[in-house]
Amino acid sequence: MHDVVLLPIDLQHPESWEKALPAAMRLAGDEGVIHLLGIVHDFGSSMVATFLPKGYEQKALQKMKGALDDFASQHFPDQSRVQVHVGHGHVAETILKAAARHKADLIVMASDKPDELRSILVSRDANAVVRHSPVSVMVVR
Repeated sequence: MHDVVLLPIDLQHPESWEKALPAAMRLAGDEGVIHLLGIVHDFGSSMVATFLPKGYEQKALQKMKGALDDFASQHFPDQSRVQVHVGHGHVAETILKAAARHKADLIVMASDKPDELRSILVSRDANAVVRHSPVSVMVVR
């Protein structure tokens, strides 16, 4: 079993957690802690930011934190085994930084199944995490 599992999810896309959440819980066992990570994407351009209302990113971070807290209370009967975090920026970089900051020994994340149009075996973000992570990564489909 793993002591510290990082589980990045996107609450807007249940496929990012429907299978990954049970896998993370199994891998954390009876003693491990799951660090639930939501990420607010960086717009990447100050020009884009000028079109958004003042304080938009801060409000988005607060809203994400509230939604993740609600999610955790619904899905984790033992609240002492989950910690909620909100990251901001590029998805793969944010996941890797969070894994280092929380000393994760495993990252569990979902990836789309390839289809006839896409021959890519894992998503772009999952691929970047797998390639650059110093800890094990389980990609769940």
